Amino acid sequence: MNVYDAAKILGITGEINPKIVKSSFREACKKYHPDVNPAGEELMKLVNEAYEILKDHKGESRDQQSDYSDLLSEALNAIIHLEDLIIEICGAWIWITGNTKTHKELLKESGFRWASKKKAWYFRPEEYRSSSRGKKSLNDIRAKYGSSRPEKATHHRLNGFKQS
Repeated sequence: MNVYDAAKILGITGEINPKIVKSSFREACKKYHPDVNPAGEELMKLVNEAYEILKDHKGESRDQQSDYSDLLSEALNAIIHLEDLIIEICGAWIWITGNTKTHKELLKESGFRWASKKKAWYFRPEEYRSSSRGKKSLNDIRAKYGSSRPEKATHHRLNGFKQS
């Protein structure tokens, strides 16, 4: 995860300093704690990773939107209960493979888009554009940003993840 993605996750715009990072981290922890958010465990891993990257950073964020993590949470919570999907978190994006045809309409309604070259669905809010224009394969993305897969548990709560 880079500084730009970390700032999006914590909802930081403009100046980045340790005080702002700590305050944003605490707010994100309250909002995405697993006790209040079904996808909270995976989201808290992203929040913790973002905090580690930004805790000593000083400078500016290029991001002008502060609701990225909320949108990520909504999208993940909309599909986390579907058994036949493979959900991967790569950097600050969600990638979906598996038996997606059955859930095509729900994926579209939840803001996911089809990446035909990768044969996978992905989520990123509309205002957050990629500069690569789809040139990288899903394996390239996994290699660059890492990948974690939330495990589905009863009551639609995450109980851990697998590193790939």
